[in-house]
Amino acid sequence: MKQFDVIVVGGGHAGAEAAAASARMGSRTALITLRRDAVGVMSCNPAIGGLGKGHLVREIDAVDGIMGEAADRAGIQFRLLNRRKGPAVQGPRTQADRKLYRQAIQSLLGQYETLTILQGEVASLIVNANRVGGVVLADGSQITADAVIITAGTFLNGVIHVGDQQRAGGRVGDAPSILLAQQLSDLNLQRGRLKTGTPPRLDGRTINWSVLDSQPGDDVPTMFSFLNSAPFVPQISCGITQTNERTHDIVRQNLGRSAMYGGHISGVGPRYCPSIEDKVVRFADKDHHQIFLEPEGLDDTTVYPNGISTSLPAEVQHDYVRSILGLETVVITQPGYAIEYDYFDPRGLDPALQVKAMAGLFFAGQINGTTGYEEAAAQGLVAGLNASLLVAGRPAVTFSRSESYIGVMIDDLTTHGVTEPYRMFTSRAEYRLALRADNADQRLTEKAIELGCVSETRINAYRKKADLLAAARTLLSDTAFSPRELQAAGIEVSADGARRSAYDVLAFEGVTPEHAARLVPDFASFVEAIQLQTACDALYVQYIQRQDRDIQRLRADEALAIPASFDYSGIPGLSNELTQKLKRALPANIFQASKIEGMTPAALLLLISHVRRPSRQAMA
Repeated sequence: MKQFDVIVVGGGHAGAEAAAASARMGSRTALITLRRDAVGVMSCNPAIGGLGKGHLVREIDAVDGIMGEAADRAGIQFRLLNRRKGPAVQGPRTQADRKLYRQAIQSLLGQYETLTILQGEVASLIVNANRVGGVVLADGSQITADAVIITAGTFLNGVIHVGDQQRAGGRVGDAPSILLAQQLSDLNLQRGRLKTGTPPRLDGRTINWSVLDSQPGDDVPTMFSFLNSAPFVPQISCGITQTNERTHDIVRQNLGRSAMYGGHISGVGPRYCPSIEDKVVRFADKDHHQIFLEPEGLDDTTVYPNGISTSLPAEVQHDYVRSILGLETVVITQPGYAIEYDYFDPRGLDPALQVKAMAGLFFAGQINGTTGYEEAAAQGLVAGLNASLLVAGRPAVTFSRSESYIGVMIDDLTTHGVTEPYRMFTSRAEYRLALRADNADQRLTEKAIELGCVSETRINAYRKKADLLAAARTLLSDTAFSPRELQAAGIEVSADGARRSAYDVLAFEGVTPEHAARLVPDFASFVEAIQLQTACDALYVQYIQRQDRDIQRLRADEALAIPASFDYSGIPGLSNELTQKLKRALPANIFQASKIEGMTPAALLLLISHVRRPSRQAMA
């Protein structure tokens, strides 16, 4: 019998991050996977990051996680999405080489002396007095531990659908997890079925690239890890094409043969990543949909056509794909498919991602109803940290909505549950002006250092950067300039007589670090990255201060009681939807009201002001 502190079941993105987090905390950790060589495999699209998702990866990196570092090592095209908008809604993304990414994850995991990777199928849990005590493998061997993290991905009772054909599988080429799914179902946790899909893979040598638009990466790439400043491998361009009326006609004519539309799938799919069938049905007025042709590696001829995931029969996929510009003679190397799998209601978890009904048992990733590599890895990080803390007898660590996207996601999941696969967006965060991808280290690395999960290399890099940022802010804040002096430096400002510091005017539209250096020449001695970060911090400082005041008000008012007879219908500015939800829920206090789905800080402040009015209460 083998004994560990923490066992992680599953070697996908959640499992890899959970195992790394647990090992960084010093726990003897076992990562058990069906195939050792598949640890870190990118099961679907070969990309990391995006809007909201890129924020999560930066936060994982700020806590010394491995996804950002692996993405940088494997990235073959880097793009900062929403570059024309403000930094708060910009999201880093990279096209990754599948092989290099898997190798990077395995290499990074190999650096942890307290981590052991085992190959085998987990058949059941060892349970003692409603507390988990380890796992039993399919061969009968037992492995004990005080904490177990389940990161089963799409493997729990996984079924692959291509048209009306079904076969058991966790993904193409891998068996599902049936035995573990059966025991988990006996825990009496509420569960359901979800589905996701993938497009057919194409042979890039058979694509007519000459007729397609090209999408290069950024001239100055934005990396994921705060420790890196440039790509590790050569960069490539992607191709862009689009569907057309003929494509849509083929899909429409065969909708009944689709696994989803033919009634073969009961699980709910991701609304924000629709299949080509969904696009044709839901957006019937559109005559085309864009497709990004993404190479899967530097020495791999496979191309991932992002935008046409499907569960149609293979022959129909052949027909509709070949109706697309540039793909008229393309060869499909693997048909697209849908996969349906079990998930458990995340409202059965506490904020540490521990199962409320089973001490020591944690869930992370798609088992909690989420979709996406980044969402899974962020949950793995939280579960790995907390499993290690539990074993050490230390308090759990939680991430709040006001400090991280990780906190937004965990709160959304454990408070509201899911009705469809959960995907992160910047719009989910009330405090997104403060929760930027560029400042994730400023928000979370100090917290991670206090936990004890950060390497000396990162501690030194973070503190050096923090010192430089503090020095730059102080330098720019020390001297105030008259409107005339500011205008002489090329800064448009009204002649109101008010004196402003160089740091103040960095928040003005059109003001750049170059303007600041004209006012304070010593600012030019800082490296470009520090100059840009200083400017970004200055841009949002007033908004963040205002948000901080709102946050403190909300925390102070959480215990404020709401009379049972309180009338919500007469609050001007409160949406009809929230009014109806409040009437149904009848929260006893502001804290309970804050947990109602769709409740925003602005709406809470409005509610607080009206609850506090004596005349209002008297009228109710």
